[in-house]
Amino acid sequence: MTQPLDAWHELVRTRDASGLNALLAEDAVFHSPVVHAPQRGRTLVAAYLGAAFKVFSGAEFRYVREIVGDSDAMLEFETGLDGIVVNGVDIIKWNEAGRIVEFKVMLRPLKAIHLIHQKMAAMLQAAP
Repeated sequence: MTQPLDAWHELVRTRDASGLNALLAEDAVFHSPVVHAPQRGRTLVAAYLGAAFKVFSGAEFRYVREIVGDSDAMLEFETGLDGIVVNGVDIIKWNEAGRIVEFKVMLRPLKAIHLIHQKMAAMLQAAP
């Protein structure tokens, strides 16, 4: 496994969003499954990923498959949330310095997308 993925898995395992700034490039971009415009910049991407850590904080969250290249990876995950089985994919791209430059999330089924949208919106609005 590559160093950026090792670091990412450790953050997910510990749900420790404080390490996100060190892992994200200054010009990182986040593609949300529920927001049409890409979210740009380390601060904004860290806010979205930090909120996701809280929304997906249940013990059921797990990665079930990984496809890894030299500078990118696709991580398929599964979890349960409010009685809904959520299946999704994190597509992560990093630069030569090992910092994440792009993070894209895709989700299914539609019920899960609506639920995640509600929970993420509440989490982001509550953030300082």
